[in-house]
Amino acid sequence: MTGISWHTDPLAWGNGPCIFEVFLEPTCPYSVRAFNKLDALLDQAGKDKITIKIRLQSQSWHMYSGVIVRCIIAASTLEGGKETAKKVMAAVAAHGDEFEFERHAGGANMDATPNQIIERLEAYSGVKLKEAFAIPDLDREIKWHCKYARQNGVHVSPTFMIDGLVQADMSSGDEVAVWVKKVLGN
Repeated sequence: MTGISWHTDPLAWGNGPCIFEVFLEPTCPYSVRAFNKLDALLDQAGKDKITIKIRLQSQSWHMYSGVIVRCIIAASTLEGGKETAKKVMAAVAAHGDEFEFERHAGGANMDATPNQIIERLEAYSGVKLKEAFAIPDLDREIKWHCKYARQNGVHVSPTFMIDGLVQADMSSGDEVAVWVKKVLGN
């Protein structure tokens, strides 16, 4: 893909005036729990009332975080854009043990290479990622996610933000109805 023009599709769903941003590390079990509730949140709150934006929050203690975040961003450059990226995130969520270390420092993934991680992700998601993964300046989008999180005081995942304000009282363990009430102010 060298020399070919590319763009990332923003990871945003809905078109409502309330902006709900969720900062996720794709292999973090708490982020996975939050990710798995986003479709229900959009359905219950209403696509015309809320816009959900996923911000990727790579974290170094999740050992393959950088590789997987790059895969998700790469997927957003492919046909289908954000929906293709969502398929990749869903594959990570459904097969977490294949992409995470035991207690962040051990287990079978100690012998996995980045190429093997990408191949697993391609197999589980059905998305061919290697060519897009290799886009030379794809890191500018990854850096944007990182910089945006830092500018908003976000250091861990999942973190939730409503209309630009971090919500310290929101959790991935909350019921979707609680999120709807919080987001819409009902």
